[in-house]
Amino acid sequence: MCRSILTLHNFEPPATSEEVRAAATQYVRKLSGSRVPSKANTEAFNQAIEEVATATVRMLNALVTTAAPRDREVEAAKARARSAVRR
Repeated sequence: MCRSILTLHNFEPPATSEEVRAAATQYVRKLSGSRVPSKANTEAFNQAIEEVATATVRMLNALVTTAAPRDREVEAAKARARSAVRR
């Protein structure tokens, strides 16, 4: 899976619309195999991003968990540590 797509579920505060859209954009880029669509494909690309973002919000709102919400700073520190190991 693409490392740029972040986990959005069970955070306090909840994921923002910008985070959802960024994840949707990365997902569509990965599936399409291109970072920037051609002019002919821009509309389809943007439509896919909107649909994935909408589905993501719907899914996040429907998910249920008994786990305590995760802290964004702690998770960011873990990600930096994993990144340092990969280098």
